[in-house]
Amino acid sequence: MTDSIRVGNFIMRKRKEAGMTQQQLADRLKISFQSVSKWETGNAYPNVEILCDLASVLGVTTDEILAGNEKSEDGLSYSKAGVDIAYTDTIKKEMAKHLETEDRRVLNKIGAFASLYDIHFPAMKEPVLVLKSEEPGSKQKLAMEYGYTESICHDMVNHLVNDIIVMGAKPLAVLDTIVCGNAEKDTIKSLVKGVADACRENECALVGGETSIQPFVVDAGVYVLTSSIAGIVEKKNVVDGSAIREGDVVLAVASNGLHTNGYSLVRMLMDKAPQIKLDKIEGVTFIEQIMKPHTPYYKAVKGLFGRGILHGMAHITGGGIEGNLGRVIPEGLTAEIDLSKIRALPIFKYIKNSGNVSDTEMLHTFNCGVGFNLVVNEKNVEEVVRHVLRFYDCYEIGRIRSGEEKVRFVNRLEWL
Repeated sequence: MTDSIRVGNFIMRKRKEAGMTQQQLADRLKISFQSVSKWETGNAYPNVEILCDLASVLGVTTDEILAGNEKSEDGLSYSKAGVDIAYTDTIKKEMAKHLETEDRRVLNKIGAFASLYDIHFPAMKEPVLVLKSEEPGSKQKLAMEYGYTESICHDMVNHLVNDIIVMGAKPLAVLDTIVCGNAEKDTIKSLVKGVADACRENECALVGGETSIQPFVVDAGVYVLTSSIAGIVEKKNVVDGSAIREGDVVLAVASNGLHTNGYSLVRMLMDKAPQIKLDKIEGVTFIEQIMKPHTPYYKAVKGLFGRGILHGMAHITGGGIEGNLGRVIPEGLTAEIDLSKIRALPIFKYIKNSGNVSDTEMLHTFNCGVGFNLVVNEKNVEEVVRHVLRFYDCYEIGRIRSGEEKVRFVNRLEWL
């Protein structure tokens, strides 16, 4: 008996056991009954796009369909342990569509053991790789709960890219990892599409990654995301804060909201007052406000790279301005930040008032409306502001002074 006939007989037997006609099975799968007939006569196999749906309707695994028989009741199998290899293979085929790229530096496709990327940069005398890993934190829990599957991928990639461009790097390639308890094809497809689209928007490529199905380790329906990026910069053009001098100006580049930080506090607030989810801030619900994807800054600043204009940059994440701008301030200097100049967003005022959160806690937990800092010579301020304003609001919030503190706040936040 050929494999196709064995598979066909198995499909027919399971269909009859389920009490369905060929037409009823076809209707469930939204295909023609002729397709079902061809399967059962051994003249065709179910294609990979329909295979997992067929298995679900028949109450079997895709491995069992392809084998043409049910797994032994007593014998152990990977499918019984919660991982269906054939099903995961169909997911990989779906992934391949989103990994297509026109980047000629990507030398191989999905299916290889690892990704190959051409790092020959003849225009650079001393190219330096800039590497970083990141995950979107507890925001991903809310994303899965409220249907922001693709959006959370933009959060993750934008955060990654922002972390390497502070050194003047051009983003090149991203590898993602998805860990889950069970792999739902539509969810995985949405996640991979989200990562791939975010990479394209940041002028880099998703070159591969890993989908790890871990039943009994991770709960069904839970997805844990992480990713890594490689960027590149000419060694002489690395921006690390060493060029910062007394008298330099600190510029704020606006955020669009929380980005990917402060969500443990926000979830506590939501647990305490569930009704706030639908409260509107500037005509947008609280949920929509806090789920706005992390702002990407690469396109806004890349035109300033390699010109000696940017003395330092900081991506404002957990720890706020003090915890992040302080990383690039040289010894003996202080970034004096005038809090009264910060244009705090309404969502932060809402969180402060709803949770009775102190200014100190707000500044430490959230970006408060400042997603990125640029430190530039006073003579270049007008040019830099004009350049960045084509993308985001940009304005002065401080100066570099002599001092021992890395960052010093003066005045108070104005919660208008």
